[in-house]
Amino acid sequence: MTIRASAAKAAAALARPARGTQGDRAGSPLTIASIRAIPLTAPMQSGTRTSQATYDKVSIVLVELRTTDGIVGWGECLGRFGATAYADFINSVLVPLLLGQDAFAIRRHWLRMRAALTGRAGGMLIEAIAGVDIALWDVVGKALGQPVHRLLGGMGRPAVDCYASSINWADAATMQAQARAVMAMGFKAIKVKLGRPVEQAIAAAAAVRAATGDGMRLGVDANWAYTLDEALRVGHALHDLGYWFFEEPIAPEDVAGYAHLRRALPIMLAAGESDYTVAHAAELVRDRLVGIIQPDVARAGGISETRDIATLAQAFHVGYAPHVGWSGAVCVAASLQLAAAMPAFTSFECMFIGNPLRDALAHEPVGAASQLADGQLPVPTGPGLGITINLDAVERYRVDR
Repeated sequence: MTIRASAAKAAAALARPARGTQGDRAGSPLTIASIRAIPLTAPMQSGTRTSQATYDKVSIVLVELRTTDGIVGWGECLGRFGATAYADFINSVLVPLLLGQDAFAIRRHWLRMRAALTGRAGGMLIEAIAGVDIALWDVVGKALGQPVHRLLGGMGRPAVDCYASSINWADAATMQAQARAVMAMGFKAIKVKLGRPVEQAIAAAAAVRAATGDGMRLGVDANWAYTLDEALRVGHALHDLGYWFFEEPIAPEDVAGYAHLRRALPIMLAAGESDYTVAHAAELVRDRLVGIIQPDVARAGGISETRDIATLAQAFHVGYAPHVGWSGAVCVAASLQLAAAMPAFTSFECMFIGNPLRDALAHEPVGAASQLADGQLPVPTGPGLGITINLDAVERYRVDR
């Protein structure tokens, strides 16, 4: 036998999975039998407020994906307003594209779903894709008996650094009281919501700093409340107060404005929760307009596209911090899986405010302040996303119209 023939035989043997291992599953189709999108709505804690509005409820869309051999995967997409419309779109437009297909072909399915609408736009389409994509990753992880962060390559992180989110936009005394309460939970970093007018925002930022002391790491989320000139005033004040980052100070689409702020402000900028794809995020990342990019896995096309955004961030030496917000347990679990795997990861958004769609939707606690240990949250280790869905809670919060 020639050296070349021996090498080829050895390579073929290495490529062939051993009998009885998970490799047998990897080489065979995992056929999608059914997919259904389920709109959910739950009440929010009183006083939940950003610069844009006060929220008394939160909505998401849960996606259930079943294979022909009985494996069930779960996904989630944003559906803050009109969750039933998102569910109808997924069920009527995206589901027919995937039935009978191999669940392992996740990237092919992503591209096919994106091509479902002429123009291949972002917005609702990409958010809807996110729910299906996350469910596919969950199914594949369960089929292989591995958590998603290991499928992604993994950094071996059993737990991830986090910050408390968020001190609600309110009067200074109320914000100080919230900050003290959050400190008592054991957090080492906190995000603060600020709004308008500018003078009140600067005073509130100073009041929170006074309440926490100089040792607490503080960030600000303005939810694009400001004009460019207002953002300059607030940004300089935050730097003087020793704040860590200034998130979404201006409208997300104002990339030129971010470039101006990047040149003019000494404080690090953060953004990205309003980005849908790698192409959107690239506008902020490639010129280092932000120091932290914050895609939301339930908005930015799911695990597949969010992984690519985080990889892009690593290439340009920009930090990756998953946006979670008032999402459900599936989004939180998927975000923790990405946080555990991505090299550019910096900090995880831990929502300390109660949310039934996170707290009741899974049988296990996930991303909850009660799990905090030395400023970190544990990463789920079970197969797929590492959580099991509470079907009673699904029925409790399900809405039809």
